[in-house]
Amino acid sequence: MSSSVTATDSGASAFRADATTIGVVSVAHGTSHFFQLLLPPLFPWLGREFSLSFAELGTLASLFYLTSAIGQAASGFVVDRVGARVVMFAALALFATAALVAGLATGYVMLVIASVLLGLGNASFHPVDFSILNQRISNERLGHAYSAHGLSGTLGYAAATMVMVLLAERIGWRNALFVAMVYALCVLALTFLFRTAIDTHHHRRNASAATTMSTGADTSGLAFLRNPVVWLCFAFFFASTISSAAIQNFSTPALQAMVGLPLTLAATALTGYLVCSAIGQLAGGFAVSRRWADPERVIAIALTSSAVLLALAATALGGGIATLALVIIAGFGTGIAGPSRDLLIKRATPPGATGRVYGTVYSGLDAGLALSAPIFGWMLDHGMPRSVFFGAALAMVAATLISVTIGRRMAAAATAT
Repeated sequence: MSSSVTATDSGASAFRADATTIGVVSVAHGTSHFFQLLLPPLFPWLGREFSLSFAELGTLASLFYLTSAIGQAASGFVVDRVGARVVMFAALALFATAALVAGLATGYVMLVIASVLLGLGNASFHPVDFSILNQRISNERLGHAYSAHGLSGTLGYAAATMVMVLLAERIGWRNALFVAMVYALCVLALTFLFRTAIDTHHHRRNASAATTMSTGADTSGLAFLRNPVVWLCFAFFFASTISSAAIQNFSTPALQAMVGLPLTLAATALTGYLVCSAIGQLAGGFAVSRRWADPERVIAIALTSSAVLLALAATALGGGIATLALVIIAGFGTGIAGPSRDLLIKRATPPGATGRVYGTVYSGLDAGLALSAPIFGWMLDHGMPRSVFFGAALAMVAATLISVTIGRRMAAAATAT
């Protein structure tokens, strides 16, 4: 009886510890996605205030993603060396500083500085988050952790546009940015309050020692870059992000041009896509936790289904509402693939190199975002709105093929050993 009670208490304690860690990481991750879209919703106000062209406003977004892409690869090394917790604190402080600088802006230069600060803050979040989750969360709840992590990011995206626009309309764009600064500081206080739940020092030392004992190798260097699977994972993120960026940035004007939907109705495509993606992420968490299929198979089925839906939407054969519905439903597949994608990368990560691998791999996300915006924007400028959805579908197919290749290479490596 005593041992049974002890086991029950131990299980409940482990669940509370996992839930606390997942909750803190998810709140911080949602905040990082919120600050990714801190400035774009305010572009109409910023353009009028400082007489900026769309090219100048677009450059602010490109600077953010370029800074984040370069910084993300570098930040993984910092995370592995000093731990994830202190880097998370610094990133949240950068978000607050960037919001303050933007709110006090007197010209374009200060907006550029704010964009760079936002990119630096965003750069560390995926190495930080996955270092914490992979090292602290028990295997039976890891799929749900990935699901909650992805869901929080989607909700952060969805909240940013709505909140910043509403605040700018009610209290002005400068005050909206000051509110965002306070929000970042509140999240920083929350993470500090629960700092023991996101500490990785003990886990990091154990992983490093275990790897050194088993292989005799030093995992602190660049050896992981010689692993082709790491670069395949980078390519997967690059391709899949091109697809999602097409929908996030250009689905509204593309639907207006293709099927003549009014602005308010066309804009629901992105909201619906994100909501469906969030629901899909919950299902994807169960797919990982209950091992319904290998992660690459889940990814292939989910992304292929979404690619078919987007290709059908590009034809616009069903009319405006049907095309809108196809775009929205395609979000399910991208959401379902998310947790399996994160598990696939975890399996490709050597012990003690979580931050470096995730930093390198996720820099493909920012690179895809930086590259896709001018390409799809050019397509719209030249009267090719259908190419937005066809391009998104092709990028999903490419990501699917890459994920299958990753799975085969990892299976072959496991058989060889």
